[in-house]
Parts: sequence; C-alpha cells; structure tokens
Amino acid sequence: MKKFLVAAIMLFGLAVNAQEGELNVGGTIGLPVGDASDAFDVTGSIEANYLFSVSEKFKVGPSVSYVHFNGEGADVAFLPLAAAARYSVSDKFIVGADLGYGIGVRPEGNDGGFYYRPMVGYKVTDKITLHANYSAVNVSQSVDLGVFGSVSASATYGTFGIGGTYSFSL
Repeated sequence: MKKFLVAAIMLFGLAVNAQEGELNVGGTIGLPVGDASDAFDVTGSIEANYLFSVSEKFKVGPSVSYVHFNGEGADVAFLPLAAAARYSVSDKFIVGADLGYGIGVRPEGNDGGFYYRPMVGYKVTDKITLHANYSAVNVSQSVDLGVFGSVSASATYGTFGIGGTYSFSL
C-alpha cells in the first residue's frame, strides 16, 4: 500500500509539473463602498495566483490575497483563499473572477466570510496587466445572549479598486 501511495504521489507531481502555468503577483488600492464606507477610508491588497491554461483564451487556478481596510482608529483584514478564472476577450482585454473564502485576520473575532472579486483588465505588455475590480467579503456573525437567544448581524466589506499584476511564465 505504501508503494502504491508513493507511486501515486510521484505521478501526480509529474502531471502537475507538466502543466504550463503562469504566476501572477500584484496589488490593488481602492475605496471602501457599502457597509465598509462608513468606517474605513482606504483599502489595499496584495495578491498572487497561479493560473493553468484550460484553452487558448481561458485560465483557472488557485489564488491567495491579503485585503486590508484602513480607517481612523479602526482596521479590518482578510486573507482570501479562492479559485481564480480569467478569460481573454481579445489580445489586450481580459475579464475574470475570484470566488472563495476570506479568512478573518483582524480584528480578533473576525470569522471571515464568502469572498468574491469580479475584474476587468488591460494587458499593457505580455507581463504587465492593469485592472479594475470590485472585491467583497460577506461576513455573518451571531452573538449568543444566553436566555434571551441570539442576535445575528451581517456586513459586506466591499471595495472598488485599481491595480496591476506582473506575470511569470513557469
């Protein structure tokens, strides 16, 4: 059984290595909207994704980001883990989306929530893409009030942003 497991892991590793992929790293700066606009002034995020070509125009892969909402005396941060998809509309324009879960990083007690990020991009060069996006984390939390039951609240931490990515072909 151990030999079979080792062989399966080796074959899986070879299959993953045989896939030609693209590592994208970048950042975004934005303005909070919706529930977040009352408490926060600016947002910033860094991101990395590794995309595999499904077809000539369509790529998918895992994505990780760090999104930070900053305000006077308050801040909230999330670590989104998502599936990313990008479609090349033309040689220069792309559309895409990230869907996943934003792990709450700050403040303590932030449980996180559903993460989504639609985006459009313009390829300046083969390596550099500028983009505009809306990203959000929907957070729902419940507070137990003992004999009085519980109270549920939800909020959407959303931001419109502009940024860029740099691509490494691997």
